[in-house]
Amino acid sequence: MRLFNRRTGNLASCPARSVSIFNGLLAGAILFTAIPAGAAFVNPKAWVPPRAHRSRLAGGEATAPLPLPATPVRRSEHHRKPAPPALIGMLNLNVIKDHRVVNYPTETLDIETLMNWTNSQLGLHYRYVQVDPVRFSYSPTQLPVLYITGWTPLPKFSPAILARLRGYVVAGGTILINSSCGRPKFNQSVMVFEHELFPHHPFGALPLDDPMFHDLNRIKTMRLRVGDGPWKQIPAYLRVMYMGCRAGIIFSPVDMSWGWDAGAHPIKGGTLYAQQDALRLGANILTYVLANFQYGRAFEIQKIYQQSRIATRDQVVIAQVVNNGDWNPTPHGLPNLLKFIDQKTTVSVQFKRAKVTLDSLRVGKYPFIYMTGLRNFAWTPTEIKNLHNYLHAGGVILVDDAMGAGAFDTAFRKEIRLVLPHHKLQMLPMNSPIYNDVFNVRHVTYSPVVATAAPGLNNPVLEAATIDGNPVVIYSRFSLSNGWEDLPNPYAKAYSTPDALKLGTNILVYALTH
Repeated sequence: MRLFNRRTGNLASCPARSVSIFNGLLAGAILFTAIPAGAAFVNPKAWVPPRAHRSRLAGGEATAPLPLPATPVRRSEHHRKPAPPALIGMLNLNVIKDHRVVNYPTETLDIETLMNWTNSQLGLHYRYVQVDPVRFSYSPTQLPVLYITGWTPLPKFSPAILARLRGYVVAGGTILINSSCGRPKFNQSVMVFEHELFPHHPFGALPLDDPMFHDLNRIKTMRLRVGDGPWKQIPAYLRVMYMGCRAGIIFSPVDMSWGWDAGAHPIKGGTLYAQQDALRLGANILTYVLANFQYGRAFEIQKIYQQSRIATRDQVVIAQVVNNGDWNPTPHGLPNLLKFIDQKTTVSVQFKRAKVTLDSLRVGKYPFIYMTGLRNFAWTPTEIKNLHNYLHAGGVILVDDAMGAGAFDTAFRKEIRLVLPHHKLQMLPMNSPIYNDVFNVRHVTYSPVVATAAPGLNNPVLEAATIDGNPVVIYSRFSLSNGWEDLPNPYAKAYSTPDALKLGTNILVYALTH
């Protein structure tokens, strides 16, 4: 079992006996609530049958049921409208064991209600379908969302199914998981499932400033009820696994009771959100998925470093810092920047990236290092000391907030104060050589998100900490790497691609020549 670490923003290992405690909720409410021993849990939501589909009868068609020349009679028959497009596929998790089908307990009440409510909110007409995990194509173009729900531990997925699910998320699909009744054993099994699926992509709490909490409805708090206890108002809470800069797996350890009114019908032994709050959040989730679909599909095309296996001679190699957060959310960015520098300057770059950790003395081999991220992170005392020594020895670090996200910005400002307590980050003046080196970058354009929030902003915004008058830490709170990637990311607070490439080139050339 792994639990959320408040300092690092990630999951930390913990003994299995601690599964009844969930310490990642900002308001202090308990999600993995200890359930008293006793009778087996019965989920009343499971006994609500799916709503019958409407059928239309059209009468009056003349038909000859008998061989002519019998007199034709009239009959009525079903007429089907064309089916609306499917948005969500609900995974059928029944398994075959000992030559018999073992039913996995689940329910369709919630997802059915969410689809109807979201369609009314967005003026759309989507539907959900049942999906056989063996026969499904695992193509996001067929179904953008796969939905999993239950209240008992997830069944064991075969390596073949795990591989197909992994490929589905990488290709732009989203897995949405809802804990029916917020049951602890189901929540624990989801943690294990995510780790098996993406061991190097940790689950983490979704920051409150994330677009998923405000793209359609502005959500800051949610009402939560444990059993028939009093309602508690808590900060909105979801756990996500990022694939690039989008949430590829979205998990609510509290039941998003889209189809169940916990106010009128509390569930003993359950932890549920209030229905109206959950419906608003569910509509936000689906809006987020639809907006990010093209980005997810484009992200699948991998960029490679063609010279990664070639020994480095007199060429420049960029080293990227590996930290305990999402350290590589924009993997297409650096290859594009290196290509641009190779074409537009005389700098001899090698199409190669070195991965370094700050707790290793190996970082001193590189005059210039690069770091990016999405959410909270923390450096160890050893990393702080090594980076302090590296910067005082003449090294330069470029730090980029990959989505312009508040969580990463807050974490970086806190950590860099520990590294350089006597050298504050300050805005780079417009006469800085970094704005006037290879390219004269006085005016820039930003992504639509920034342009809408700050319509008058047209100058570059970079900050730096200097030692002996030289910038050694260069920080961009608006994303450079999203601009380098040149992908259709709808929520990025970023520079436009042309300006991001020019700024990146200027920063690298300055670092290498000063």
